[in-house]
Amino acid sequence: MELEHYTGSVQENHQQASEEAQSFGTFEAWIGGSSHPAESGETFETRDPVVDEPILSVPRCDEVDVDAAVEAARDAFENEWGSATPAERSETLLEWVSVLRDHLEELALLESLDVGKPLSYAKGEVTKGIDFIEYYANICRAEGGKEIAAANDAHIYTRREPYGVVGCVTPWNYPLVLTSWKIGPALAAGNAVVLKPAEQSPLTALRIAELSEGVLPDGVFNVVPGFGEEAGAPLTGHSDVQKVSFTGEDVTGEEVMKSAASNITPVTLELGGKSPFVVFPDADIEQAAETVAGSITYNTGQSCDACSRALVHEDVRDEFVEKLVEEMESHTIGDTLSEGTTFGPLVSEAQYEKVTSYLELGVEEGATLATGGNAVEVEGTDDGWFVEPAVFVDADNDMRIVQEEIFGPVETVVTFSDYDEAIELANDVEFGLAAGVATENGSLAHRAAADIDAGSVWVNKFYGRTVTGSPFGGFKRSGMGRECSRDTLNAYTQEKTVHVPIEQDPTL
Repeated sequence: MELEHYTGSVQENHQQASEEAQSFGTFEAWIGGSSHPAESGETFETRDPVVDEPILSVPRCDEVDVDAAVEAARDAFENEWGSATPAERSETLLEWVSVLRDHLEELALLESLDVGKPLSYAKGEVTKGIDFIEYYANICRAEGGKEIAAANDAHIYTRREPYGVVGCVTPWNYPLVLTSWKIGPALAAGNAVVLKPAEQSPLTALRIAELSEGVLPDGVFNVVPGFGEEAGAPLTGHSDVQKVSFTGEDVTGEEVMKSAASNITPVTLELGGKSPFVVFPDADIEQAAETVAGSITYNTGQSCDACSRALVHEDVRDEFVEKLVEEMESHTIGDTLSEGTTFGPLVSEAQYEKVTSYLELGVEEGATLATGGNAVEVEGTDDGWFVEPAVFVDADNDMRIVQEEIFGPVETVVTFSDYDEAIELANDVEFGLAAGVATENGSLAHRAAADIDAGSVWVNKFYGRTVTGSPFGGFKRSGMGRECSRDTLNAYTQEKTVHVPIEQDPTL
């Protein structure tokens, strides 16, 4: 299909898109290379946040289905995939990438409907997700062990071997991108995968699984949609899962670690963030304001690395706030299927309630709402979860709106007077996922990047951009391990050291 923006009313657009989505596939659990309903027969609805209407129903999997998926993955790993050469895995994954690219338009529509993303943004994200799978498919050919010159009487070398079955749990905000960050390296390294997508946005995961039919060996990639306690917990605590990778909020991350610990299962965790963007007095203020606004409004602020804390030098605070407010107010809020929309709804009623409760809390705590924060009525629907992008000024670093992850389009502005105070404020949170620095002084930029506790630091522009090959992950409660890079392949393999004696010929 060719992706076109819809031109009818909001209700007409989303009804048409929902009907198209239902025609793409079965959207059942994918286990052992074929579609399956949940063993219990239970289903749940995935809903369109623009109109708060169901898109379609998917199986509500539980422990029984997880067991079946893990068994299928184990069989696929032991019988075929685990012993395939890197070149064979690469060729197979690249064939799958080609199929996914042929279906990019429908995957983008599913992503837009499921999460409430503007259609053009969804297309860009789907393209990026497929790029990550392609990246790992290519670089796995060059991966291998190393020779260790530690002794004259032995040949010592290492092998990188896949774990076996990898359990992956992904969040709802970037469904296909974050799925690709996990399954790309896991499959390229030779593991089989069981994926539990977020219950709010399972559609693209289920569809790419269906699109693996006839390409990936049966059982190599399995998807079990469902809820955390019913499907996620049985997966992360399964005795036949040798590696767990989870992206989500930090409290759930604790539970995943506890669940995996019972089997001493290694984990990769990419958790929450409350990321600072430090604006020094010599910065390009217009560019800094544009960068902060772009970060906190992209995906309606539902990004773990969104720079939700602007730390601004007191000398440029007023100028920065003026330009930030202007940028925040420039968005076109509306139907995500219509051309020109740049800002969609929050993903669900629960997320809407959470974000609006923080907006009320910010006022109660004494911060000043400089712009936004109101519910938005989009013509043609009374049921979407829309809220204006908001900026709080006169905020203190100990306020809850500054310390806690809101996961919505809410920016806070805190002022500082010197470098030491800026760094102290930047690090005075439990998280350490990402940060930004705005300055025209190169030495200052490098110094601040070294002093800020964060897994990624962007200077001046391109905040939040993740590219293939650049490691991404957090400090402190933002998690452990790194994704997106070449080294990520090592996180999905175990290292084995082999010692072979070298016999000395006494006649020589």
